[in-house]
Amino acid sequence: MDNRFYIEVNAELKNHHESRICGDVFLSRRINEENRIVAVLSDGMGHGVKANMLATLTATMALNFTAEHKEMHRIAEIIMNTLPECSERKMSYSTFTIIDIEFDGKVRILEYDNPQTIVLRGKKIFEPEWTCVMLEGGKSAGKELKSCEFIPEKEDRIIFFSDGVAQSGLGGGKFLFGWGRDSVQQYVLELVNHEPDLSALQLAHKVVNMAHVNDGYLSKDDTSCGVIYFREPRKMLVCTGPPFEESNDSEFARMVDQFDGKKIICGATTADIIARELKRSIEDTFDFDDPDLPPISLMEGVDLVTEGILTLGKVTEILKGFSSSTRLTKGPADRIVKMLIESDEIHFIIGTRINIAHQDPSLPVELEIRRTVVKRIARLLEDKFLKEVALTFI
Repeated sequence: MDNRFYIEVNAELKNHHESRICGDVFLSRRINEENRIVAVLSDGMGHGVKANMLATLTATMALNFTAEHKEMHRIAEIIMNTLPECSERKMSYSTFTIIDIEFDGKVRILEYDNPQTIVLRGKKIFEPEWTCVMLEGGKSAGKELKSCEFIPEKEDRIIFFSDGVAQSGLGGGKFLFGWGRDSVQQYVLELVNHEPDLSALQLAHKVVNMAHVNDGYLSKDDTSCGVIYFREPRKMLVCTGPPFEESNDSEFARMVDQFDGKKIICGATTADIIARELKRSIEDTFDFDDPDLPPISLMEGVDLVTEGILTLGKVTEILKGFSSSTRLTKGPADRIVKMLIESDEIHFIIGTRINIAHQDPSLPVELEIRRTVVKRIARLLEDKFLKEVALTFI
């Protein structure tokens, strides 16, 4: 967590209005041992199941080969020569944008037939030097790709999207020839100038939503946008469970009090300890926004106070099934998920005193339910949401 900046990676995808499955695919992977992130957006020909299969195959190959440091033009050749032909059009076709980021080095972008990637440096357009790559071997001979590389700076944003965005509104009264890549760039620029702290997820959502509006709320193509944002990390602390030794209660409370970022306390006993040590009061609410969970409580200096194990268990389930179509409620677990997704560096402090309400106190501490649940959440945050997670046991 000592990077010069945090790299937020997110995307929003919307299906063609007659399809139940999206023909665009977005994949990303954090390679911790190499301090790299690879992100891929692929658009399969047409829409529906066939398009999704082409895009999934393309995105998976692109992600894996890039992670293995294969040369960019070689990756493109393998993809082009591997894709199966469409039985109707006798074509194997799927566009892609590959972005390879070294935390302390270069960003490399390779594109095939997607609208050209937009790069912002702060509140202005940044124009990296693009070069053309001409493929030579097999079915891919003569295909032209674009590539660029540059050293990223804090507050840079990379915005990449499918034709569904650039061609939205095509033939309609507002855009005879579609929204267009340059208009998308101007829209993004206006959004960022108006709201400089706009997250990658929010920006991607706004771009796709505007394309949906352009299409009269009936998307005429699969519509997707990925955003990568280099910025100061947004930090969050989740603490649950009392310390193993009661003598550590004051240190536990001090760690919470001095944390610079959002703070969540999960568990009544944990909240009582922190309130006692910091000489603060806890105010209970009667907001039964989730019938399965006790309502939240309020404490000065803490953003959210909830029940412990049951709430964290539900957080795990929401994170497991989370997608771009997930709509969060005001329930305690949903609130935690929203805060987790909006944060970058997430610190968990896990008290290791066994709660006899949940487990036989004669069992070893390693088997304690609290640890298991938090570790599952941490794994999901790292693998699925590319968050940076630290666990501290006390």
